Amino acid sequence: MFEKVNPAHPDKVADRIAGALVDLAYRKAEDPRIAVEVLIGHGECHIIVETSVHLEYGEVQAVVDRIAGAIPAYYREVPQDEHLARNQEHGLRCGDNGIFRGTPVTEEQKRLTNIAQELYQQYESDGKYILSGKRLILCQSNADSDRIRNMYPGAEVNPLGEWTGGTGVDSGAANRKLGSDMGDSVTGGGLHGKDLSKADVSVNIYAWLQAQVQGQPVEYTCAIGDSMIAGIPYEGIVDTAHRYIKEIGGFEKFAEWGLIRVGAGLFQRPFGCAGVWDMENEEKARFAGVQERCWERSWL
Repeated sequence: MFEKVNPAHPDKVADRIAGALVDLAYRKAEDPRIAVEVLIGHGECHIIVETSVHLEYGEVQAVVDRIAGAIPAYYREVPQDEHLARNQEHGLRCGDNGIFRGTPVTEEQKRLTNIAQELYQQYESDGKYILSGKRLILCQSNADSDRIRNMYPGAEVNPLGEWTGGTGVDSGAANRKLGSDMGDSVTGGGLHGKDLSKADVSVNIYAWLQAQVQGQPVEYTCAIGDSMIAGIPYEGIVDTAHRYIKEIGGFEKFAEWGLIRVGAGLFQRPFGCAGVWDMENEEKARFAGVQERCWERSWL
């Protein structure tokens, strides 16, 4: 069974705002430290950011206006905790403890994600969908339910009737739809609103990518301050995640659909070999050589 929400769901609107602010930080600095929390709904958007890069209030409000409409942003910016900042002084290290389990995308997840995108392309409004075996449940706001029934015979469409949805009648918060973003994968943190030094972002992406390559679940754990995870240099994991985010189109684009997505990188495995790092000759493989060999488009 699998649940998918589209980018107009209030929780995904919050994720997208958080991602857009991380994109903004990366435009201001090559290697920023930032963590964004967003709560939006009922005509208000509250944002707290821990950051090494100053974001102007006008820039933040412009992001909210573009993604969510004309909603006032209540913005609080604070510096990163000094102990956490010192963790990264001598190179990339895990920014927190974490557990990470990446799993291959299932046919059920692919099918529902395709349906979610088809509906979003037509309506571009709040939607939430479930596929469990043969049972397909489609809740799509601002839509003609009969038309959707004709598109997907046998589906249960808007069980309580037609509805409006969105942040005007509901609230959303960042990182509340990780099931939609990750499928059967497991993590202790959130994917969105954080820079790439955060293990919640980079190790989750890396574990998920490796699961697609290997065709089986992949698990990692880390402690704050680790420079290696399962024998893999943390900087290599971060670099792989950075390449993936660039391939998708940035953190905001990543937030739209999460790891299970349609479009650029459609259910693809981006490596042509077992992994990013050559474990028998780590030093030789630390930079572009292995990366260029591995970053090959291929389809599951």
